[in-house]
Amino acid sequence: MAWIYLLLAGVFEVVWASTMKQSEGFTKLGPSVITIVTMIISFGLLAVAMKSLPLGTAYAIWTGIGAVGAFLVGIFVMGEAVTFFRIASVSLIVAGLIGLKLSTA
Repeated sequence: MAWIYLLLAGVFEVVWASTMKQSEGFTKLGPSVITIVTMIISFGLLAVAMKSLPLGTAYAIWTGIGAVGAFLVGIFVMGEAVTFFRIASVSLIVAGLIGLKLSTA
C-alpha cells in the first residue's frame, strides 16, 4: 500500500506544481487554492508512505515523479520545448527511479 500512497503523492505533486505555475505567483485565486490543497494532500500521502518506506527512497521517488510529471505537463499542456538533451535528462531521472524501486525491499 505504501507504494500506492507514494505514487498518488507524486501525482498530487505534479498537480500542485502545475497549478502553482498557473497561479502566477499566487495572484490568481483558483489555481492558488488548488495548489495549496493538493500540496497538503501530497505531503500527507508522502508522510503515510514514509511510515514503511525508507526516507531516501520515498523522498527521491516522490520528487522524481513530480519532476518527470511536471516535465510532461510542461511539454504537453504548456507547450514547452522538446529537445534531445531534455528528453535524455528526464530519461536519466526515470532510470534512477527504477533503480531505487528495484533496490528497495
